[in-house]
Amino acid sequence: MNTRAKAPSETTVVVGMSGGVDSSVTAHLLKEQGYNVIGIFMKNWDDTDEDGFCTATEDYEDVIAVANQIGIPYYAVNFEKEYWDKVFTYFLNEYKLGRTPNPDVMCNKEIKFKAFLDHAMRLGADFVATGHYARAVYEDGEHKLLRGVDTNKDQTYFLNQLSQDQIAKAMFPIGHMEKSEVRKIAEEANLATAKKKDSTGICFIGERNFKQFLSQYLPAQPGEMRTLDGKVMGRHDGLMYYTMGQRHGLGIGGDGEPWFVVGKNLADNVLFVDQGFHNELLYSEGLYASDISWTAPLKVGDTFRCTAKFRYRQEDSGVTVRLLENGRLDVAFDERQRAITPGQAVVFYDSDVCLGGATIDEAYKAGERLTYLA
Repeated sequence: MNTRAKAPSETTVVVGMSGGVDSSVTAHLLKEQGYNVIGIFMKNWDDTDEDGFCTATEDYEDVIAVANQIGIPYYAVNFEKEYWDKVFTYFLNEYKLGRTPNPDVMCNKEIKFKAFLDHAMRLGADFVATGHYARAVYEDGEHKLLRGVDTNKDQTYFLNQLSQDQIAKAMFPIGHMEKSEVRKIAEEANLATAKKKDSTGICFIGERNFKQFLSQYLPAQPGEMRTLDGKVMGRHDGLMYYTMGQRHGLGIGGDGEPWFVVGKNLADNVLFVDQGFHNELLYSEGLYASDISWTAPLKVGDTFRCTAKFRYRQEDSGVTVRLLENGRLDVAFDERQRAITPGQAVVFYDSDVCLGGATIDEAYKAGERLTYLA
């Protein structure tokens, strides 16, 4: 059933407003189209610093200014407990395992399209809307998640865990636009956030030093930095601070090519390093993944072809996906991939349609798992 059949004037849309230009234009466009729009600011993290300053307060003030400009009701809702339980705890647990998590994926799954969506539905909303660069369409009896038209801003990678029900209740009004067009609309409407800089990084870390932040929650365990043949090259500050293919922050000088992280051994607390961007140790032929989520029921067999991304802002790569009996996926690459990172998302596509995604557990080459998290 296509749930978008009602007229705009009979449809209530709750917009997740962050205080940024994308969600501001989202609310503005929906109001212009005649929808009953309510703006809600989600407070997911207490980022008050030692001086008592909180960027969330500043962001909420921007939400208020925009909501008043376009003439919609607004208020704030606190999801700090849900965020801590569902996103931040996951974030810490992954780092304890030596992996590199993607909290944006989990935030969309558990907060924006679960806690927030449930809250909006209790308010009587027909849909929730966000400023994501993605598209939701109803086609061939399915609710499909499509890439945003602006390929440089497309955010389906972070939305890969959404289900049929979540996509059915989602609206992405700027998904068919380029970022420059969004900025232009904001400026022409004289929205308070028109020239506001886009936020970057993980929301709860912000502009802070990553190592300092993480060390507040997880005790660092320094150890040896070695080559695979056992030569000690220095000391690392804690395995959680390093990710596959990382070059910066190793502190290894000398002649020759730069040094990169090529693996970890959690049991012995060893960080493996080697030289060369195109070092063979960084390349793999496939991966295993778990925590699988499909945006729609798969209409394929146990093995199928599609394309995939292994990190954000990466070109698609051809893959063969095999569903394993243990609930995991075997993803074989058409072309070898560099620095596949456990904990990150592998996201699958059929042209512009996002099929879903999973969490990378380990990479392999020549049928053998690599040194990652050995």
